[in-house]
Amino acid sequence: MPHDALFNQISDMVMCHSPSGAEEEINQYLIDALAGLNVDHWRDEADNVIAKIPGQDDSRAIAITAHKDEIGTLVKSIYTDGRLSVRKLGGSFPWVYGEGVMDLLGDHQTISGILSFGSRHVSHESPQKAQQETQPVTWETAWIETKRSPQELAAAGIRPGTRVVVGKHRKLPFRLGDYIASYTLDNKASLAILLSLAERLKKPPVTIYLVASAKEEVGAVGALYFSQRHRLEALIALEICPLAPEYPIQPGDWPVLLSQDAYGLYDEGLNADLRRAATQHDLPIQMAVISGFGSDGSIAMKFGHVSRAACLSFPTHNTHGYEMAHLGAIAHCADILEHYCNDL
Repeated sequence: MPHDALFNQISDMVMCHSPSGAEEEINQYLIDALAGLNVDHWRDEADNVIAKIPGQDDSRAIAITAHKDEIGTLVKSIYTDGRLSVRKLGGSFPWVYGEGVMDLLGDHQTISGILSFGSRHVSHESPQKAQQETQPVTWETAWIETKRSPQELAAAGIRPGTRVVVGKHRKLPFRLGDYIASYTLDNKASLAILLSLAERLKKPPVTIYLVASAKEEVGAVGALYFSQRHRLEALIALEICPLAPEYPIQPGDWPVLLSQDAYGLYDEGLNADLRRAATQHDLPIQMAVISGFGSDGSIAMKFGHVSRAACLSFPTHNTHGYEMAHLGAIAHCADILEHYCNDL
């Protein structure tokens, strides 16, 4: 089937846990991949993984970012019976994950527990009854069962602030024809686009920084740090794009270029250049204005770190949940950006 290699690479990265601020597994994957491509790369003080493709004019530069962190939870309290109270990390909701295995990324050991909502066979005497009738499950009413003592948890390095993510055996991507389905396509699929560009771009007109940015889900921390320290003509963020009835976005293999999101307007001139790169090479592209969303690009532009920003994305079902995206749309994002970079 087409896009087998792309599916396999995204699958490998999905299996690398990378909740915001605990991104070591995906860091190592990316560093190994970039080393294999013999591309100049490094990790900076903000935990970004950066590849540099030198341009013919090295005095000019643009950045293309794809964040490497995923949403999840973090431990708030540890009780004497081994239960953990957790709170969201990024835009996570317990009802999206459902009851099941969660991995706790301890300082010394990763152990697993069960995200729990309580028994169903209860009366109104139990607070869980409201979940069946009137109230959604929240992190405040859910917990994680570990069946371990506080001493065992402490020995594993489980503490307040420990990151907790969906168990790896629940993350393995599933293929639906031309679609890939899994948790954390946001933004592991975009990292595959970055790696494709690292392989395909050889001597572009200007220097291209390919930035696997850290801690995007909690405020675009990595992108803000990078864009503050490098003089950039433009920053292009790679992202998912939510499919919803309120947005006129078609599913399938058409990438989406955003005009506006919750943080503000994207640059019209840069968007025009990206549309031109697509249309001149007979590549599909569609436009959208969305809310409840932000990217490395819109946040960096809002805070004045870059004068021009854009966000190129691929349509995705169930964003921040069990996501589904067309592999062709992901591949077309790489094609558009390759042409854009070579035509600068």
